Amino acid sequence: MAEFVEAWLAGPNATQFYTRTYPAESPKAVVVFLHGFAEHIGRYTHIHPRLAQNGVAVFAFDLRGFGKTAQDTEKKSSHSSYGKTSWPENFADIEWAIKHVRKEYPGIPVFLMGHSMGAALALGFVTRNSAPPDPEVIKSLSGVISQSPLVHQTYPASKALRWVGGKASMLAPSTLIPAPVKAEHLSHDDEFNASYLKDPLIKPSGSLKGIHDMLTGGEQLLEVHYKHWPESLPVYIVHGSEDKVTCPKASKAFHDKISAHKKQYELIEGGFHELQNEPDGVKEKVYDGIFAFIEAHLGVTPKL
Repeated sequence: MAEFVEAWLAGPNATQFYTRTYPAESPKAVVVFLHGFAEHIGRYTHIHPRLAQNGVAVFAFDLRGFGKTAQDTEKKSSHSSYGKTSWPENFADIEWAIKHVRKEYPGIPVFLMGHSMGAALALGFVTRNSAPPDPEVIKSLSGVISQSPLVHQTYPASKALRWVGGKASMLAPSTLIPAPVKAEHLSHDDEFNASYLKDPLIKPSGSLKGIHDMLTGGEQLLEVHYKHWPESLPVYIVHGSEDKVTCPKASKAFHDKISAHKKQYELIEGGFHELQNEPDGVKEKVYDGIFAFIEAHLGVTPKL
């Protein structure tokens, strides 16, 4: 069986998305995966196969504004460009991805999983109360896995700067501004950190609109939208205690606020931001937790 199958699929707004499907033999579950800010699904080739080898198929796609979806010179949509994105568009894209997976894997439990920005998008997709997704899409989820979610930054920008950025995002939404992440803050694995800096698909910038939505959306999760979490939808949130990019205390606060009957928060002592790249058995511990969560919630169907 091939490790993964590449495909360009037409999604919302006539956008072509670069996708990878990691098939599993007799799959017991399927994960729809959302990557983090500025990166792409090509950074998970050591992780997604592990899921598939354990009976969990994976459907991953480069999010709108990032990776090959935004930068491929031959197959990307003409209107796609780096950083050109927004949370409302992301939510429509996630709904499309889940519906695609339900069609490809009928009757198989579906889990929504994300890292960092993608982890916050997964939480936001479930809790948004304006232009909500098709209720059947939420009902089709057996659980949500949120790894190092961007609810708050560990070192947030000032409110004054955020206010100016919000106003500017309305005037010039696709304008790119610097948004670098220190590679040494990603993980304790120097090789992975170095590859991040050399990756041609990663740019140390983002659009005014994309960054504004990302930061504001995370804050709203904790301030307002947590109230809309379906009680019957299980969630697993995992975060590193030494994450210098996204705040573990904020993700714990979100966990504590939601009314889910089955919720789990795991703090990985000493872990940095990219837990999936941490050495010394940390990433193995994280994925053991993910497998345990999936196994415990196979067949769960939330009711709104």
